[in-house]
Amino acid sequence: MTRVLFERIEDPGLSQYSYVVGCSKVGRVAVVDPRRDIDVYLDYASRRDLAITHVLETHIHADFASGARALAERTGAQTALSSYDAGERYEISFPHRELTEGDRIEIGSVRMEPLHTPGHTPEHLSFLVYDETESKDVPRVLLSGDFLFVGSLGRPDLLGEDAKRELAHRLFGSVQEKLAGLSDEVEVHPGHGAGSMCGAGMSARPSSTIGAERAGNPYLDPELSEEGFVDRILGSAPPFPPYYRRMKELNAAGAPPVARLPGGSGIPAPEFRARAEEGWSVIDVRDTGAFGAGHVPNSFGIGLGRNLSTWAAWVVPYDTPILLVAPDPAAVESAARALVRVGLDDIRGHLAGGITAWREAGFPLSVLPQITVEELHDRIERGQGPPVLDVRGDGEWAAGHVESATHIMGGTLMDRLDEVPVDGTGVAVICGSGYRSNVAASVLERAGFERLFTVPGGMGAWKAARLPFTTD
Repeated sequence: MTRVLFERIEDPGLSQYSYVVGCSKVGRVAVVDPRRDIDVYLDYASRRDLAITHVLETHIHADFASGARALAERTGAQTALSSYDAGERYEISFPHRELTEGDRIEIGSVRMEPLHTPGHTPEHLSFLVYDETESKDVPRVLLSGDFLFVGSLGRPDLLGEDAKRELAHRLFGSVQEKLAGLSDEVEVHPGHGAGSMCGAGMSARPSSTIGAERAGNPYLDPELSEEGFVDRILGSAPPFPPYYRRMKELNAAGAPPVARLPGGSGIPAPEFRARAEEGWSVIDVRDTGAFGAGHVPNSFGIGLGRNLSTWAAWVVPYDTPILLVAPDPAAVESAARALVRVGLDDIRGHLAGGITAWREAGFPLSVLPQITVEELHDRIERGQGPPVLDVRGDGEWAAGHVESATHIMGGTLMDRLDEVPVDGTGVAVICGSGYRSNVAASVLERAGFERLFTVPGGMGAWKAARLPFTTD
């Protein structure tokens, strides 16, 4: 039986993968790219009587708050990070071992070697993992971080317009030089899967092989020239979330440990109202129907689930205290866990007794009505509005949308409020299924828009009802 320990740990909300790699014989493991709430790694090691001796990072992450510093402090593990950050815009400023290509990390029969694979970021490392009981010369796994995804590559525009073209050229060099010597059988285990905005067109499959990527990854096409590669990778980049810059700064400094998940204190309705009226951010994590039926005025409607981290990071101010409205204590914990993963730590508490307590106190409630796809279509046909705002991504919009709709990706709404279509009939906000339209409508409500509607089922329901749509 192999002595190699290899475990993928997924955060579905951010489509993020971290890895535990080690040797069962010596009882030691390394954790690669840990997330902020580190208990999952501590529990894994404890259940198997393992020691976490190394914490590795592929790069300074932009999309989530790293748990590297916290995990190393908690376990006494050695933090080993890229040495190629020297002189770059973002440099690691907390204590660590500097890794250079050619270095080795040995854990029993497992050997890990860093490869410098710049392009997504200047300092990016990938890790070759060797099982020395099988071969000391042929790696078994490539932990590719945000360099190589299944079906895609990492976006090279994280450092802004001035640097993106140079990084795209460096990414081309990494593909040509660092993958060339690897056999087709080497397994590829990336840092993200489908749904992440760290690259475009990622597959839903969590792993691949070098051979499969050579055959099917459009960026590994041997006929693609360097300039063609650069144009293709820059032309496919998803929208840029502004919070990425904040995450880079946080992770370069080392995201501080979270000793205990915040938000567990129940706040009575009168005090909750006072804090909300002072300008604290209220995040309501109930489902879209419950939020629409009645919510604390000016709260963000970001339902609990896999998208909470992403959308909270897009739209919630990071410099104001946060209050939660949740259906139960378990939801409070889940919400807090999702928020600290994107550096939204200042959660002061939750509404004691939930929205029922608010209602029983006689405090005002805002409502967000829903309009069915059939009713919306009928009103559009009769010229009675309301105008439609589609808040999906570019690809979804291009695949089919209401002909009269205006398209503004939901995460960019606050910067494009003057483009929101308005008339006396209000605005109908539509997305793919209803989740994002709830978020977007709550953002518009906070910005002072009135007569807002969400469309349950979104464009999925529109198409299922065989209502007409157009494509770009």
